[in-house]
Amino acid sequence: MKLTYRGIDYDYRPPVVNYGHSAGVGKYRGLSYRRRELQEPPVPPISADLTYRGVAYHAGESPTDMPQSQRVNQTETVGDDWVSVAEEARWLMMDHHRIIKHRQQSMLGRATSEIHLKVDPSKYWNHIQGKVHPSFRVTYERSHAAMS
Repeated sequence: MKLTYRGIDYDYRPPVVNYGHSAGVGKYRGLSYRRRELQEPPVPPISADLTYRGVAYHAGESPTDMPQSQRVNQTETVGDDWVSVAEEARWLMMDHHRIIKHRQQSMLGRATSEIHLKVDPSKYWNHIQGKVHPSFRVTYERSHAAMS
C-alpha cells in the first residue's frame, strides 16, 4: 500500500495476523461478539537508520551483528568493595534502627533526669514500649533543620 505523509512516499505493509480457533463469545452493551486467539502476536520488523546527537545507528541491530572492531568491551570487573543492593538496603535499615534507638535512649535519659531518678537508662538497650503504629519508622525522622 502506497502512502504519503508530509510529502514523503513510502510503502506500508501491515503485518499479517494469523488467528487460531475461537476463544469464545462475549457480550458488550447487549451486543455479542466473537473472540479469537492469535496464533502468534504480530511483531513488525524494526529497521531504521537513525541519528542521535550526531551518531548514526541502525535500529533493530543487536550488538552481535556488529563487527568485532566496532564492539566495545562491555565486561566490567567488580571490585572487592562492591556491595549488593539488598545488602546496602539492609545496612541502611539497620542504621536507621540504631539511630531511632539512640534517640529513644536520649529521650529516656532526659525524662529520668527531669523526674530525678537515680537510674542510668543508657544501660538498657530496648525500645520504648507502648502502642506504636507500624508505619512510624517512615515518618520518625528528625528534621534536618532542627538542632539537638
